[in-house]
Amino acid sequence: MANYMDIIAGCKDKPGGIIEAYHAIQKEYNYIPEEALKEAAKAFKLSEAQAFGVATFYSYLSVKKRGKYIIRMCESAPCHVAGADEVLKAMEAYLGIKVGETTPDNKFTLELSECVGQCQATPVVTINSEPVFNVKPEMVPGILAGYK
Repeated sequence: MANYMDIIAGCKDKPGGIIEAYHAIQKEYNYIPEEALKEAAKAFKLSEAQAFGVATFYSYLSVKKRGKYIIRMCESAPCHVAGADEVLKAMEAYLGIKVGETTPDNKFTLELSECVGQCQATPVVTINSEPVFNVKPEMVPGILAGYK
């Protein structure tokens, strides 16, 4: 696993480097640890509040510890009409968590997402950014069993 200090150092002289650093850190850790936010503030000559603001502005970035698998349910209108609410209820029941939570074993985090651009195959779920199309509630156990 790459050290967040090395990641930040490699991005600090680039335009927009803080965002690039945050993406790289999140790729390694699945979130941006508080210590990394503090180091980014120093490296990019920002206040800690500003560094936190950048990290929390983008919905894709997270400052909360998350599971190994990030499940994101698309909540766009086409997915909603196609039954996303029922799929989300099935996921919550199967995982035993609500949206915004992580399973006790730190394996799964359940989040909502804006449109993922796959409206031809709704409802859509992404697992670590990989889309799963035309999801029905009864498919949830089979889809998630592959990640257990």
